[in-house]
Amino acid sequence: MSETIKGSASLRGLSSMTGGRMSNWVRPSIMGIVNVTPDSFSDGGRHDNTNAAIAHARQLAADGADILDIGGESTRPGADAISVDEECARVVPVIEGCRDLGVTISIDSRKKAVMAAAVAAGATLINDVSALEYDPASLDFVADSGLPVCLMHSLADPKVMQENPVYENVVTDVMAYLRGRIDLCEAAGISRDRIIVDPGIGFGKTVAHNLALIRGLPEFQSLGCDILLGASRKAFIGQVTHEPEASKRVVGSVAVALHGARSGARILRVHDVKETRQALEMWQAIEAASF
Repeated sequence: MSETIKGSASLRGLSSMTGGRMSNWVRPSIMGIVNVTPDSFSDGGRHDNTNAAIAHARQLAADGADILDIGGESTRPGADAISVDEECARVVPVIEGCRDLGVTISIDSRKKAVMAAAVAAGATLINDVSALEYDPASLDFVADSGLPVCLMHSLADPKVMQENPVYENVVTDVMAYLRGRIDLCEAAGISRDRIIVDPGIGFGKTVAHNLALIRGLPEFQSLGCDILLGASRKAFIGQVTHEPEASKRVVGSVAVALHGARSGARILRVHDVKETRQALEMWQAIEAASF
């Protein structure tokens, strides 16, 4: 997987903690968010045309993104689904406009036809918030593609996922779901080293659920897959810090990212690439005592 995702390190190569510090710690890959949508929760409408989205993606790459996650359908709570044609029209030109940036391009989609069009345009990572469950044809497509895939947990469709989410134990329940999806993928021919798991912060979870998943992130390493953490600017940060405006949750988002990196996340999906990278590099210098 590391050949496809530039800068990432396998969980199996993660250094052990010694004396309170990580020996040979490797910075997680930073995945910059490119929402080509009019209605995403944080930046919907800011980059919803091709030229604006490409310009934003190029800025994220210049800021230090290792991966660009390009999506054309909002999955915020309450969001409606859009057609395949509309989603392809949003994302394919942006992917084509970013192929020369020297970073990994990820397609954020639940639909096989969109995945296929995005891969043909240059995407080399598939990020599915439904863990290949929304579109039955997506499983075989990913298996045949040979590409890595991120499987995310969501309690339900985005339209209704925040309507009274309930778990017996959110960490063990989410892990059990992801373990089942991993098993299904392996049975379809997707090897475990191609699979990334995402606990799905904010997708059918209360504030307490989100905080429990972040605290429990080290337990997800037992799944034997790289871990992606996507908490950037989400509502629970606003609820904890009393900040209603998503764009003003940068500091809280960076704090969560640092905790995630410390807890084994190998990919951090963020809006604020420059700030996250600076925080990680400073932390790395302190941990490594390299200056």
